[in-house]
Amino acid sequence: MRRRTSWVPALLFLALLLLPGRGLAAIDKATVEAAWSRVAAAGDMRDVPLHYEKDEAPNAWVKFESMKRFTVHVTEGLMRILSTPDEIAGILGHEVGHVRRGHYSRGVQRQVGWSILGALLGKAGDAAQILGAVGMNLAESGFSREQEVEADDYGMDLAVKAGYSPWGLYNAMKSFKDNGFATGRSGFNSHPPTERRLRHLRERAERIDREGR
Repeated sequence: MRRRTSWVPALLFLALLLLPGRGLAAIDKATVEAAWSRVAAAGDMRDVPLHYEKDEAPNAWVKFESMKRFTVHVTEGLMRILSTPDEIAGILGHEVGHVRRGHYSRGVQRQVGWSILGALLGKAGDAAQILGAVGMNLAESGFSREQEVEADDYGMDLAVKAGYSPWGLYNAMKSFKDNGFATGRSGFNSHPPTERRLRHLRERAERIDREGR
């Protein structure tokens, strides 16, 4: 009797790999948590909780509950387009950069200021609405291009300090662009990875490599 060749499963597996947008990308929660543990320790943010969001959009952001208490959020969509620990470490470092550079602090002050003004004009129902502005997802306010570059630089340095490759953030940003996620309303995806921004990240990673980290 002729022996059957088990080529069907192999072809199905190959077909799945060749589907658009699939590739080999995808990281799991264990990878994210390990990266956050190291990045948070390097950035002196060990007590900051990490949360996952069931959202198809690739995003990461910081949410403030008060000026001294905040959480870091990562979407399932983001995990699907990344493929290495270095990439998520670069993105998490970027978010820490926004905090350490005071970008969110200025955002909190701005948002609370607008809410108080709204209350005085009769546009806010009660004090709870005013206080709620502090707890909002401040990523929706967006950051300036200068702030994004500051966070990029800080995040790359922090990822390297935590033991990751400086190329992680560059590769993550390139993955955003390659997967068609060039625009968004909030979080890490609020400013598209322009060629100029990618070039800056690439040149910075090359310089770190030359200097031996």
